[in-house]
Amino acid sequence: MNSQQPQAIQETLFDIGPGEEVGYRVPIACQVAGITYRQLDYWARTDLVKPSIRGAHGSGSQRLYSFRDILVLKIVKRLLDAGISLQNIRLAVEKLRNRGVNDIAEITLVSDGATVYELRSADEVIDLLGGGQGVFGIAVPGIVRELTGTIASFPAERVDLESERAAIDELAARRARKSS
Repeated sequence: MNSQQPQAIQETLFDIGPGEEVGYRVPIACQVAGITYRQLDYWARTDLVKPSIRGAHGSGSQRLYSFRDILVLKIVKRLLDAGISLQNIRLAVEKLRNRGVNDIAEITLVSDGATVYELRSADEVIDLLGGGQGVFGIAVPGIVRELTGTIASFPAERVDLESERAAIDELAARRARKSS
């Protein structure tokens, strides 16, 4: 890869918005991200965007999505709307998870329809456009501001992460005893 070109994506979008102890149920995540329940469920089952606060653990359990999970859902939706294949979005999201961005408010995602790039400066935008091909961009800071304003009007659940983990461990222990 040319050192002048922006690095193909992406880092984790995570250290902003409400803390990890605040979660949003599935209907709110769908509404705020602008996606259907079917999309959300499929993306969770295929590990594209899993709820980081509480996953589904048996009948009647409620998944809880964090602010950053919903941010990733919104970004995935925008990439899909722009015509990026789900396969390429999966690659981008995986890189988002692996690198960890603390300064997400500075990122702009740009795609040429095949590859998604992370840009942090106007010079990188100029370099990418210098190739002469058409691109579209997603300004993550705008999504963060929009999401922060929108999500504030929805009910959130405070979660004691230690209690959640203990309950999941207890459920797993019960299942193990039952199956033995």
